Amino acid sequence: MATPGHAVSLEAQIDEWRSFLRRRQAIHAVDVTELEDHLREQVAVLTDAGLATDEAFLVAVKRMGALDEISREFAREHSDRLWKQLVVAPSEPGGRQAIVPTDAIVAFALAVAAAALVKVPALFGLDLDGDAGFYGRNASLFVLPLLTGYFAWKRQLDRRTVLLLVAAFAAAAVFANVYPFAPEGSTEVLTALHVPIALWLVVGIAYAGTRWNEVAGRMDFVRFSGELFIYYVLMALGGCLLTAFTVVMFNTIGINPETFIQSWLLPCGAAGAVLVAAWLVEAKQSVIENMAPVLTRLFTPLFAAVLVTFLGALLVTGHGVDIERDALIDFNLILVVVLALLLYSVSARDPRSSPGLFDGMQVVLVVSALVADAVALWAIAARITDLGFSANRVAALGVNAILLINLAWSAVLYVRFLRGRGSIGRVERWQTDYLPVYAAWSALVVIAFPPLFGYA
Repeated sequence: MATPGHAVSLEAQIDEWRSFLRRRQAIHAVDVTELEDHLREQVAVLTDAGLATDEAFLVAVKRMGALDEISREFAREHSDRLWKQLVVAPSEPGGRQAIVPTDAIVAFALAVAAAALVKVPALFGLDLDGDAGFYGRNASLFVLPLLTGYFAWKRQLDRRTVLLLVAAFAAAAVFANVYPFAPEGSTEVLTALHVPIALWLVVGIAYAGTRWNEVAGRMDFVRFSGELFIYYVLMALGGCLLTAFTVVMFNTIGINPETFIQSWLLPCGAAGAVLVAAWLVEAKQSVIENMAPVLTRLFTPLFAAVLVTFLGALLVTGHGVDIERDALIDFNLILVVVLALLLYSVSARDPRSSPGLFDGMQVVLVVSALVADAVALWAIAARITDLGFSANRVAALGVNAILLINLAWSAVLYVRFLRGRGSIGRVERWQTDYLPVYAAWSALVVIAFPPLFGYA
């Protein structure tokens, strides 16, 4: 029988094996779980036969074959039906075939529900034009509870976790609507921007399920978030074409569909598309996961070149940063883009591979962004007394500080990795451990800023 020390060693080995296997782009998370079950069965058989736990693990992995070969074999087996499986489930025993998977039915039903929820306020006399503030504060509450419910159903979350998720959404709904906001005031806009950020962590807990406390589970949610964004943008482009087609067709018969488009098609379609995009990411995760890393590889050197050129121009021209044009917000967006490039680069990287040229480029990108942002902060600090503290400026400064801390320590960890004094896994762990900070800051803005700044 294995000792507790052996059990811990085995779990550590399996965790490393599982993390490596999840990075094989052709293998879905469900298949990783199935392979892990098979591995554990093999280890159990070998330990019962008298092998030590470490020996049993190595022999079991060897019997299962090289991981890269498993990945290639899986890709070849599924390459002829990747897209077909989006709407056609695998054949059932006995030759029967389920035409539409259950999760597809659930996802599309929730998409319809989200679209319908957008119009519920109209039953109480509210409309998008006259009550834009209400819709802005509550936009995420029309969609994210349903998305969370979808993942809670898929992951079969326990009752306690579901109740905690429900409580989080209930609290968000209260703070989004209880304060007497000044019409079109800054704190109302900040609430509308930060409620979805805080609630996205709630979605992540449902998405990762029991694996939320694991680095791999949180990183899977990061990957999902990026791929969801990509698919949503693609669907939005398709929606623009649909809208243009609708206008052209109905104008030919003397009907102006503008009211229908503005009041129904755009708001309802935008809400429902989130659920559909999430289902697409889940349904074909093994295919979609290739997209974010490819975009990262393409844009990292381009963004790095722009930032280095910008710093060079500052030195040559001696021009300062123009702080009259919301410069801090602009630099926050730059840091967000750099952080996204760093995240998806790390998420797609094989942790066992040695540092390369692209890793050096990542460090150049991050350091350049930090230097550029420091220049902007210095310029703003020089006049902060004249500008005064407003809700917008404090929020922008807070986000900037959070992003600076994240990227600065990421740069330190990445440099250590390049010098052979650390692993890329430390960068990944730092990024995933930092996720709650964004949600905590967003919750603080939603709860504390309106009364602190007089709801203006």
